[in-house]
Amino acid sequence: MYKYSITPSKQASLLRYLYQQATFKPALVHNVNLAGQTAIVTGANSGVGFEISRQLLDLGLSRLILAVRDGAKGAAAAENLLLKSDGSKRESDTAIEVWKLDLFDYNSVVAFAKRAKETLERLDIIMLNAAMGVPSKRAFHPDTKHDGILQVNYLSTALLAILLLPVVKKTRQSQPCPSRITFTSSEASAWAKFPLGKDTPILEALDKPDENADLADGMFTSKLLGQFFLRELAKRVPVELAVINGASPGMVNDSECGWGIPRRFRRGWLGTHAAVGCGEETHGEFLSFQKVVPMAPVIYTSKGESISAQLWRETMEEFRFANVESIIGSLNG
Repeated sequence: MYKYSITPSKQASLLRYLYQQATFKPALVHNVNLAGQTAIVTGANSGVGFEISRQLLDLGLSRLILAVRDGAKGAAAAENLLLKSDGSKRESDTAIEVWKLDLFDYNSVVAFAKRAKETLERLDIIMLNAAMGVPSKRAFHPDTKHDGILQVNYLSTALLAILLLPVVKKTRQSQPCPSRITFTSSEASAWAKFPLGKDTPILEALDKPDENADLADGMFTSKLLGQFFLRELAKRVPVELAVINGASPGMVNDSECGWGIPRRFRRGWLGTHAAVGCGEETHGEFLSFQKVVPMAPVIYTSKGESISAQLWRETMEEFRFANVESIIGSLNG
């Protein structure tokens, strides 16, 4: 187990987080050459996803796939990314592609992963950045009946991560280093109320209509579920195959908090650092302000262990249609 320099309860302090947010200066990633590598960045047409995309390209990435819901916005982002951070033009052999991905729709996730499996010879970096912020009101998927935040921030993101694993495995067969899968996580996971009792069906309970539901807590909870999933997935994916971690971008204008934090707080480098600037010691871990720290305190309790196991079972059952357990089981073969 990773030896943290801070306890989970202290890491969960809102005051500590706000202080770091105001004073932290991210270290830029240097001495990394991504030439020849391929990356997928979800939610890449704006905000943190766009900045991460630019930074990966500045580090020499050869092929970037912008996974976006709106094709027109994705095309505009791709055009802007043809310029480096310093305003100069990129090399002509840099490939920037726009692929359709709607995380509100399982069919879109499956189609995206199928395209990746059929067309990509390698997949070195997966940045799972797309997410819903705090909505003005709850919305439910007409077919799955899931809460929109749960569908996008947790379920579809988790499904995509699993469905891309065969491409990651294929990559490892021809490359000397493991691929990287980085989830955009959040300190807000520690602030989720999550009042569910033992053996209560988790997904079913979170999908119950409630006119008085705390919408911010719904977002916090989706991030907590993501941390549970990250740890469980990392247990099943060999670190030699892929380094799986999570990173917080801090508060930004387009973040899940939606608190209108000034532009200067953009922290794209935090995600880039987690994806290409960290080693195998971050497998299954969470990075905040470029440092490995504890996840939400509940995760390290006996209750958390029970929740984690139950959530994994429910998630695997939810994804039975996509044969995910077979995919995970094949990774060691």
